[in-house]
Amino acid sequence: MKHMENRYGGKLHFGMIGLGTMGRNLLLNLADHGYSVAGYDKNPEQVQRLEKEKANDQVHGFTTLDAFLDALQSPRVVMMLVPAGPIVDAVIADLAPHLAKGDILIDGGNSKFTDTDRRAKMLSDQGLNFIGMGVSGGEEGARRGPSMMPGGNLEAYHHVQTMFEAIAAHVKGDPCVTYIGPGASGHFVKMVHNGIEYALMQLIAETYSLLKNGLNFTNQEMADLFQQWNSGRLGSYLLEITSVIFTVKNPDTGHILVDDISDQAKAKGTGKWTSQFAMDLQVPIPSIDIAVSMRDLSKYGDLRQQLGKQSNSERIWEGDRQALKESLERAFFFNLVLIYSQGMHLLSKASAEYGYRLNLADIARIWRGGCIIRSHFLDTIYTAYLRDPDLEHLVLDPVIQNMLEEGLDAARTVTAQAVTSGFPVPVMATTLNYYLSLASSRLPTNLIQAQRDFFGAHTYELTGKEGVFHTEWPEID
Repeated sequence: MKHMENRYGGKLHFGMIGLGTMGRNLLLNLADHGYSVAGYDKNPEQVQRLEKEKANDQVHGFTTLDAFLDALQSPRVVMMLVPAGPIVDAVIADLAPHLAKGDILIDGGNSKFTDTDRRAKMLSDQGLNFIGMGVSGGEEGARRGPSMMPGGNLEAYHHVQTMFEAIAAHVKGDPCVTYIGPGASGHFVKMVHNGIEYALMQLIAETYSLLKNGLNFTNQEMADLFQQWNSGRLGSYLLEITSVIFTVKNPDTGHILVDDISDQAKAKGTGKWTSQFAMDLQVPIPSIDIAVSMRDLSKYGDLRQQLGKQSNSERIWEGDRQALKESLERAFFFNLVLIYSQGMHLLSKASAEYGYRLNLADIARIWRGGCIIRSHFLDTIYTAYLRDPDLEHLVLDPVIQNMLEEGLDAARTVTAQAVTSGFPVPVMATTLNYYLSLASSRLPTNLIQAQRDFFGAHTYELTGKEGVFHTEWPEID
């Protein structure tokens, strides 16, 4: 059968390993743009799905690795879209011995960036080019135009650049893909993207809770309000899909489906990694941290049910409904601005620490379309970094400063009233405290320095005097 395996004569442009929905959709997207593509999966049912879904003869499925690789032109471009972790290493171990020097291997999954660093070094030693690429947009984005964040070997990126620019989402004529930087920078940026996503989703969930349980909005009223908000400065993909969610019924019960869904949220780990590595870099991203924690807390359903039955706290939201709704819109925007700002601050610090040389304007630009966190505000971020590429923190941009000052009173009002009324708003409260702390010229952490020196002789610094100091504090019983 060898003659049949070679009938493509090494002419196909691009190969995909892993034909789940994302892998199939990316191949179909490439074929729509004139590229001949090969898909390989050990599961013949996935190959059959690819064959059924293809719209032209540019798409070819394979169930054997040798035939798949023989069909690709040199240098071979092979992308993996398989679950992150050990499976990626297993695929590389199977694949690498069959590749030639100069071939390009792309990991398009949500791999941990430290794993990407390790793999890149190993493959480079073998003469292979490795790209770690974050892909955002879900199944629909993969099919119609995702946002892509490739990092690694620059020469290898130039080889695939035209293909990726063709299949990416486009905003104002710009493709939502760019070379991110060396090493594992692409996967690091995608990790932070997902951390921002966690916080935005928690913010929307808290807003939903206040509308539904505090202001007694119906599902239809929430759908209408979110649709209205989405047409203005709050416009985003997440808000858009949320407005639709409130209109979809459960065919089994006739209820609006979201009312029947369990409140125990799942996670795949990228949000947790964002928090962990931010702490390693000593970069505060508390809105993301608390969003990750809330997903974990949601899993303790039995404990929450038990405590809820024992608690006597009532949840009563008092005040003018229209005024509170308007305050909620301003508070939402205040939170949104600071959630993105925390993520960009982390990228800025990581770029310096890891030598990524990230172009933050470009990152904001490619997030404007295709990806899950796309929003109108990313245009503002893009413009801020064009004005000052070395901006230390987005809150220092004068336009964004004004936005935050305009929303501060509403954020205080909504957070205070929510907590007083018995509603948990962890992201809103944390984001407000982050801003108030960031805007404080002097924090009470001088006391913490004194405490550390008292119990552990850890020393402290003084204002207006150089050096490190220690005090012999009074003894206590």
